[in-house]
Amino acid sequence: MTPALAPASALVIAPHQFPDLEREAALAAEFGLDLVVCTDQAHFTEQVARARVAMITPYATVGEPEVAAMTAARGIVRYGIGYDNIDVAAATRAGVPVSIVPDASSEEVASHALALGLALLRRIPTGQAAIADGRWAGAVPADLPVLSSACVGVVGMGRIGRHVARWWQALGADVIAYDPFASFNDVAAADLDTVLTDADVVSLHVPLTDETRHLVSAELIERMRPGAIVVNVSRGGLIDEAALADALRSGRLAGAGLDVFEAEPLPASSALRDAPNLILTPHAAWKSRSSIAALQAGAVERARLFLTGEPPRDLVMA
Repeated sequence: MTPALAPASALVIAPHQFPDLEREAALAAEFGLDLVVCTDQAHFTEQVARARVAMITPYATVGEPEVAAMTAARGIVRYGIGYDNIDVAAATRAGVPVSIVPDASSEEVASHALALGLALLRRIPTGQAAIADGRWAGAVPADLPVLSSACVGVVGMGRIGRHVARWWQALGADVIAYDPFASFNDVAAADLDTVLTDADVVSLHVPLTDETRHLVSAELIERMRPGAIVVNVSRGGLIDEAALADALRSGRLAGAGLDVFEAEPLPASSALRDAPNLILTPHAAWKSRSSIAALQAGAVERARLFLTGEPPRDLVMA
């Protein structure tokens, strides 16, 4: 018979890819907790009942069963800003607060988005493919938008979106932005449909919710500016990937830069894998020589607040 798990006796870490867990181990030792480092989703689901605090990466899901098991947990900490792998509504109902770390890699993610957009605006993947296929400059279209006359649409003006908008402006582009929850006056505001359909480059910086899932749909793509570019460094579910692949193959869209996908790692069967004019990176936009340490330190700081009973930071609720 499997022994009963001691409730709320551990700092439970979801499956991770960090170089080490020295900060987390020190925190667990300070509060007399076991450090439980889970190897996969099944192991996490089995151990989460022990969590006084559960620390969540993108590699585990906190659904209704996990929340129900956390009967004595003081909180959930999500490494990073995205929390679509946590059932926040269930956690809220259960009285388990959820805290995120929104500021560990804003500059890194924004610079990644800018780099993808610039590379695609200049059709660099097209040029690289031309050389690989034994062709030359004639394979690159001559009707590229000039940067100073390009329109960049930023969807979401949080920390990352603001960086992106400001940098595109500094390069001379005309920037328009949409965010129903943020106030800004340094960029021209427009309604969502205008931002999505008028821009040469659409850069997505919003969370994945029921309202934003497949924001870039087949229907929306048909209304976008012909030859437009889509950049997504936020969440894969914002884009209908099959519709995007079709639009790239038909030439309806000129390119796309994606760091996030509906299923990760990207399945071998994904329609995106053989689509043209596409830059794919493996959910790595957040990485830098300092971001991993900042992310772990921020998560440990928030876990400490839960453990000491101090007011938590950066809470999210359904």
